[in-house]
Amino acid sequence: MISEFDEALLLQFENQTLAKEEWTHRSHVRVGYCYLTKHPFEIALLLMRRGVKKLNAAHGVEEGPLSGYNETTTHAFLHLIAATMAAYGPMPDANAFCDRHTQLMNQNVLRLFYSPDRRIDPRAKTEFVEPDLAPLPRILL
Repeated sequence: MISEFDEALLLQFENQTLAKEEWTHRSHVRVGYCYLTKHPFEIALLLMRRGVKKLNAAHGVEEGPLSGYNETTTHAFLHLIAATMAAYGPMPDANAFCDRHTQLMNQNVLRLFYSPDRRIDPRAKTEFVEPDLAPLPRILL
């Protein structure tokens, strides 16, 4: 489920009116949760990918080897959100999801799955690269 507050966040995200200082890690997770509530994983990933790229461009974020959009980070983090949703069930809204699943509020959680070298590999910026430390959790159906 998503709330009116979540819908407002999605609208700001999609039309690139979300202020740069409001585009926090928590906002990333909330948007991912909202998309996964409404769409299957592949569509949610497409929407997330497109939205992050557009919002980054609107905020003047430069693309570089260590900055800008990273396909592996986006894909892997959305995967973690989806796996958590599948394992623990629905929440009243995206904020409740974030509050309940504080492990996802640590933006460094991908370090459990990826070595630094793997995450900064140039391929990881443009295509999904599988983790090298531990597999991502299964998304239970």
